[in-house]
Amino acid sequence: MSRINKNVVLALLTLTSSAFLLFQLYYYKHYLSTRNGAGLSKSKGSRIGFDSTQWRAVKKFIMLTSNQNVPVFLIDPLILELINKNFEQVKNTSQGSISQCTFFCVPRDFTAFALQYHLWKNEEGWFRIAENMGFQCLKIESKDPRLDGIDSLSGTEIPLHYICKLAAHAIHLVVFHERSGNYLWHGHLRLKEHIDRKFVPFRKLQFGRYPGAFDRPELQQVTVDGLEVLIPKDPMHFVEEVPHSRFIECRYKEARAFFQQYLDDNTVEAMAFRKSAKELLQLAAKTLNKLGVPFWLSSGTCLGWYRQCNIIPYSKDVDLGIFIQDYKSDIILAFQDAGLPLKHKFGKVEDSLELSFQGKDDVKLDIFFFYEETDHMWNGGTQAKTGKKFKYLFPKFTLCWTEFVDMKVHVPCETLEYIEANYGTQT
Repeated sequence: MSRINKNVVLALLTLTSSAFLLFQLYYYKHYLSTRNGAGLSKSKGSRIGFDSTQWRAVKKFIMLTSNQNVPVFLIDPLILELINKNFEQVKNTSQGSISQCTFFCVPRDFTAFALQYHLWKNEEGWFRIAENMGFQCLKIESKDPRLDGIDSLSGTEIPLHYICKLAAHAIHLVVFHERSGNYLWHGHLRLKEHIDRKFVPFRKLQFGRYPGAFDRPELQQVTVDGLEVLIPKDPMHFVEEVPHSRFIECRYKEARAFFQQYLDDNTVEAMAFRKSAKELLQLAAKTLNKLGVPFWLSSGTCLGWYRQCNIIPYSKDVDLGIFIQDYKSDIILAFQDAGLPLKHKFGKVEDSLELSFQGKDDVKLDIFFFYEETDHMWNGGTQAKTGKKFKYLFPKFTLCWTEFVDMKVHVPCETLEYIEANYGTQT
């Protein structure tokens, strides 16, 4: 009997110990780990730690680019947002001083970096070294759109994107090319027929759905999850640029064909006007950018960009469009301070506002304000001599970046429809 009681006691002790152990494990998982950060949501990081697939891929990539002097910086919107929210923590972190992987361990398929191609001196052998480190790499090339109108150079291909995969995580290296106007441009990621569509989930890429243009960012080096990386000094400015970065090229081939049919005006007067108009456009852009007012090429200036990739020499003015909701009460004063006196003011803010400023050499700046209705947009016009009013209707449009007279400026993305609303069908 005593022997049976002894076995029962041992069994009860074993059960009690097991139950207590399970309770400890449950308490740690659901309470202590959350308090210490392991149960944080994706937006706050996790204690997956420094053995996570994402962190190891990023670490190897940074080692590769550092050893090969590849000029890259972090452009991943998700990571930059997290860094911005915790910037004091990042700024005060030194290499090797962290105990928790907060940023690069966030579960995701890609981490995006930018390659400053104009600073890259050693492209040869980079692929081979990456593959020796365990990466599977894909290179996306395409024709340089800037050379599209030059027969001898129009087939020249340039690198646009690299995708390097390590295990289940991929690094998307977006190639940023330097363009006139001191901005950076990346190309469209188009998959050629021979590329394996299952290599990575391409549809989840945040860059490459269309060409993009960005202000040239000032960079700073920080330590993120124990890794030294370059990031934009103003991370949120870059992040805010991403959804509005779409870029469309001037139609170089069509412009060349236009000038083959209609000879370009290269008279002294035409060249002088183009020079003055370019300077006026630069001054207007500087003034509006300082005010924080977005604008786009409109009317004859937009037609010149679309049809001949240049200023129309007989237009005699520079035309810009602005959405009325972006109007600033000090806009007239700002232009006057810039040396552009007000010549005409037609309409009012509530209806058909139009401003005209006098530039040098008798070149005029016309600003048309656009009003949005349910299914269309419109701007008002007034004849200076008669005071007769007009209302011009436009289909709804969005804005894209382009390059015009060595400047990064906006044009309507739906350019042809916009121009035809102004001037009729274009042949």
